[in-house]
Amino acid sequence: MVMRVENVGRNIGDSMKALRRSLFLLALYMASILVIATPAAAQVSVPAVNLECLSPNPSGAVDVPVYPGATLTGFANCRVTNPNVYAERIQIQVDAEGLVVAAPGTISLGPGGESEFQATVRADQRMTMSGRNLKVTATVVEANGVPPATLAESQTSMIINILQFSRLQVEATEPFLQLSPKTDHNFEFKVYNQGNWADKFKVGVTDDSRDKLEENGFQISIPLVSVEIDGMAAPMKVRVLVRTPKNQGWTDEYHTLEFEAISDFSCRYETSGCNSQSQMVTIYVRGVYLPGFELIPSLAMLGMAAAVIARRNMDDDEEDEEWREAAPGL
Repeated sequence: MVMRVENVGRNIGDSMKALRRSLFLLALYMASILVIATPAAAQVSVPAVNLECLSPNPSGAVDVPVYPGATLTGFANCRVTNPNVYAERIQIQVDAEGLVVAAPGTISLGPGGESEFQATVRADQRMTMSGRNLKVTATVVEANGVPPATLAESQTSMIINILQFSRLQVEATEPFLQLSPKTDHNFEFKVYNQGNWADKFKVGVTDDSRDKLEENGFQISIPLVSVEIDGMAAPMKVRVLVRTPKNQGWTDEYHTLEFEAISDFSCRYETSGCNSQSQMVTIYVRGVYLPGFELIPSLAMLGMAAAVIARRNMDDDEEDEEWREAAPGL
């Protein structure tokens, strides 16, 4: 009797083990079915679209050059993907906060298909340096030939950089001037910032010009060595104080003063190197001949005076001769 009870208990335990093993295998089978079926269900659920845009620049932004002669354009490389089993027609919309844009209007994709395109923006020449937002939106307008029941779209945003550029102009108010020896004069130069943002300019007389002038006895003083000017603002006036040589000598001499302005932005950021412009001024220094007179005009005046005196003497002699002939007895 005891053995029979033990056998019954052993059979029950074996049955429970077999049941647990069967339940475990069933659960494993159902889990595997769910793993396989989930992507397929996702593919056929509703129309959808995926959009991705990247900039070719390391910064990740869309850079647009606007200096004179530039292309004035920038672009992003985009990829649009259809992740489901519907044949879709996808509308592409691009917004660049007022800039001109170019992109395909619509793209048709089959199930699981993808397509690449460029979203291009165009700015105006000399546009002020600034940052703007670029938004690209892909929207499913047809799925298997009919409008989708729900909105299906994907959007990406990027930064547009209107790049700064340097450009300047230098003007001399007195390109030619005549001075006496040991004379002080303020030469005035106008520096224009024709770039599209504020820039700092190093200003002064070029080293070569300054060395030559100082060797000839000039003294030069520059109150300002740099100026900061807003883009397209009024010019900044820069003065160069010059004292002519104390001892000029007996001859006239011509000297050249070369003024230069150099863009700080171009030296730091532009790959083409420093952007600069120079303007030359001719200084005519008179020689010292007679107090208040020059040699050639003085000699000319003396010659004219001598000619007048000689002419008067000749006229007096002719009058005396005529008077003697009219009165021969005298």
